Amino acid sequence: MRIKEDKEHMFQNLFQKFSEQKIAVIGDVMLDTYWFGSTDRISPEAPVPVVAVKKMEYRLGGAANVALNLLALNASVSIHSVVGNDTDADTLLQMFTNIGIDASHTLRSGNRLTTNKIRIVSRNQHLLRLDNEIQSDLDAETESVFIQATIDAFNKNKPDVVIFEDYNKGVLTENVISRLMNYCNENNIITAVDPKRKNFFAYRHAGIFKPNLKEVADALGILDIKPAFDGLTHIHQQLQKQLEHQVSLITLSEHGVFVADKNNSAIYPAHLRTIADVSGAGDTVIAVASLVYACTLDKDLTAKIANLAGGIVCEEVGTVAINAGKLLAECENTITI
Repeated sequence: MRIKEDKEHMFQNLFQKFSEQKIAVIGDVMLDTYWFGSTDRISPEAPVPVVAVKKMEYRLGGAANVALNLLALNASVSIHSVVGNDTDADTLLQMFTNIGIDASHTLRSGNRLTTNKIRIVSRNQHLLRLDNEIQSDLDAETESVFIQATIDAFNKNKPDVVIFEDYNKGVLTENVISRLMNYCNENNIITAVDPKRKNFFAYRHAGIFKPNLKEVADALGILDIKPAFDGLTHIHQQLQKQLEHQVSLITLSEHGVFVADKNNSAIYPAHLRTIADVSGAGDTVIAVASLVYACTLDKDLTAKIANLAGGIVCEEVGTVAINAGKLLAECENTITI
């Protein structure tokens, strides 16, 4: 009984510490638009279902969903990105304001489109997705202004952790990554990276490097990669030679997560779930991992809790933020210490 009480007390204290953390999220923000409706017939114009739209919802996606997950865990959150001068940006920035995420350092550019992913859903199934976006890198002038604005914000607000959330939409250019990673390392700010293929090896000296298994395979040119311990340990060593980072946290889908530093490594299997939708699970994992690591510097506890969180959000349809109460209860009931 005493061990159980001690464990509950530990997790409760940890979750309370989340509110003391200031987290900055840099990267590609998105507006996720959901059209929900019923399908009862096929169109006479083409062999496609006719969806009678009943409801439309806006949700935060990409780096914005990472910020939302951090907010759900009571952290203080700022978002740093570049959006368009369009109505989707109006909607997105108003959503940030309404929920208390600081987006005052997000820039607007007439040369960009705000990424909007429109999903058409019927009977809890995605029928179609429409992507309205620009994927080209920031132009040199916008890039320079964005870097300086972000550094100015960091000098003022002094974040505890900076998360680089890369969706290859052009905000995290090689120069943006290099300048801001260097700033963080020079100022002893913990960094966490959710990379994509284009600039995969640009994130040198990160604190946490969190790709998924497919992203690692693509980056390293491995054709047949399996979630086995020895192979993953070798992959971590290959990554560390190029990145010189502290912790690898590789998500393995239904197989859980792999975590490693220079001393040891482990696989933590996924928990049994009824999976409804995997959208946004990686965003939840990097958000939770960043917070736990900032509070504990314990890579294994970080991996265990992030693994739980990623599974929990997969039980919901669409991109949703983690429920802090549910995550705390599952930590208390399932994680051994």
